[in-house]
Amino acid sequence: MKYNNDEVRRRDRLLDETRALELLRTAEYAVLSMIDEEGKPYGIPINHIWDEGERIYIHCAPEGKKLRALRAHSEVSLCIIGRVHLLPSKFTTEYESVILRGRAQLDLPAEERMHALHLLLEKLCPEDMELGQQYVEKSFHRTEIIRIDISELSGKRKYVPHQS
Repeated sequence: MKYNNDEVRRRDRLLDETRALELLRTAEYAVLSMIDEEGKPYGIPINHIWDEGERIYIHCAPEGKKLRALRAHSEVSLCIIGRVHLLPSKFTTEYESVILRGRAQLDLPAEERMHALHLLLEKLCPEDMELGQQYVEKSFHRTEIIRIDISELSGKRKYVPHQS
């Protein structure tokens, strides 16, 4: 996984790698962009978990448009938005964002799928792990896990100095 801000036009808005990885770890949702089976753009909001390495996991139903799209075209982009602060009086917005590129992998082994679901539980509902584990075991047969192998990510932010 390479952190690469070479294509960010506004060099004054680069997000440092440490903060980018923090967003990857903590953001509650992201937008997954892909090309569908008809060759058309398709983007959807998703929950994700980062394995602290080079993989992102997402969960979904075992069939549907997203899976058909990924079977046809496995290359994806994921956009994660961090802090956002609208500044209407300045006609702008402060923000943080991370964009990553990668390849989606389907049909993962059961052990990897279960591991990803445990990571999701730890991130999204750490106070309810026991109940979450019961839910995972009950729903495992109807849950698909997609792994995104991250090839590259970049980060950008806008900060507007506030006048006192």
